[in-house]
Amino acid sequence: MSTRALALTLLAAGLALLLLGLCVGSTGLSLDALRGADDLPRAILWEIRLPRSIGAWLTGALLGVAGATAQGLFRNPLADPYLLGASAGAALGVALVLVGCGTGAVAVTVLAKLGLTGAAFAGSVGAMALTLTLARGAEHTLRLLLAGVIVGVVLLAATSVLTLLNPDVLRSMQVFMLGNTALLGRASIAMLLPVLVLGGVAAFGARRALDALALGESTARSLGLPLAGVRFALVGVLALCTGAAVAQCGLVAFVGLVAPHLVRGRCGGAHGPLLALAALAGGALLLSADILARGLFAPQELPVGIVTSLLGGAYLLVLMQRGRFGRASA
Repeated sequence: MSTRALALTLLAAGLALLLLGLCVGSTGLSLDALRGADDLPRAILWEIRLPRSIGAWLTGALLGVAGATAQGLFRNPLADPYLLGASAGAALGVALVLVGCGTGAVAVTVLAKLGLTGAAFAGSVGAMALTLTLARGAEHTLRLLLAGVIVGVVLLAATSVLTLLNPDVLRSMQVFMLGNTALLGRASIAMLLPVLVLGGVAAFGARRALDALALGESTARSLGLPLAGVRFALVGVLALCTGAAVAQCGLVAFVGLVAPHLVRGRCGGAHGPLLALAALAGGALLLSADILARGLFAPQELPVGIVTSLLGGAYLLVLMQRGRFGRASA
């Protein structure tokens, strides 16, 4: 299948999943809302299910772009968007806000709409800024990677201390840590769409630099590539895309790691088509997981992060058992 055909297939799959998402709610799969003439079914359809489904697709697309960027930046097929401490920073930001404002019904409602998103985004971007500071810039890939690991471990430890000292926030933190698409709405779309456009355009603009990095740092230098500046710009793309995704849906595992793997074999090593296809694959993956999370045990809803972990882990395990992991990542 050609790159263009794969892109059209993934786009069609996303539209089909969006339609399916309109039919899946707390009662499982139902077409009542689609053919209902009453105000309540229409309101559920247009005000709850449609914005949630679009928001889930946009979040997955952001994670796909971030994952492809991270894997190109570190020249490692196992790199994911959370590698530089973004997830740990977001978790700490949410924990600080919950501890500072309480967890009563009114407080949680206000925070869910106003505070938690901003706290998660600020924590994510702040953690990446701390990683850059500890690594003394983005000049050395290994030092940047080690700094990200250190920041992630320390910030997660701080989050654990906060939650242990304030057990009232444990349940709210668990919802965030496991991933949650239930609060996605029109406001989420208004935030995610511009970030996806901006981050996608910036990453696509660095596609030739990513191609050069894939050939090795010495080759990239010989081509006149300013490695420190390119890495700094790519870390900025990671911070923007990952911060927005985590702020809206919490910690959703495996989407950023798996989405580039699904399409890499069709791109011939070129990061231009890889970034676009990874975005489409990531959107379809997270929207699929969201639909499964809503419908599998309706009216009980699973955290979407559990579904993505199961699907992503199973996919990578199959690749590993078939001996195709190296080829899929090449």
